[in-house]
Amino acid sequence: MTGHRIDVLGQRFFAHHGCLPEEAIIGQEYLVDVKVWIDLTQSAESDDLDQTVDYVDVHRICAREMAIRSKLVEHVAGRILKALRQELPLTEAIEQVEVTITKFAPPIGGDCQRITVTLQG
Repeated sequence: MTGHRIDVLGQRFFAHHGCLPEEAIIGQEYLVDVKVWIDLTQSAESDDLDQTVDYVDVHRICAREMAIRSKLVEHVAGRILKALRQELPLTEAIEQVEVTITKFAPPIGGDCQRITVTLQG
């Protein structure tokens, strides 16, 4: 890999994911972090948005997928990962994508600040 990466971190979404029926009703805030490994040599020289990953595209894809209810955060992360790999311009130049979703105060019957799921591909 080139060692070049674009990170879109701390995207906040209110969503209704979870296995419990009350999670579907109440919902909660989630954070989504995306890291995209891509050669940035051309865009660093050219100053041309068409030669890089547009943060707006990343956010649009994440927002769309976060709005679709799932029982498992892993399922949501998988959908986001797949969509980023398929829909971002320059898909052939993307070396790797990492999606991390953080769910706060999960209902686990104990004190837990957050859970985090990370998928790479």
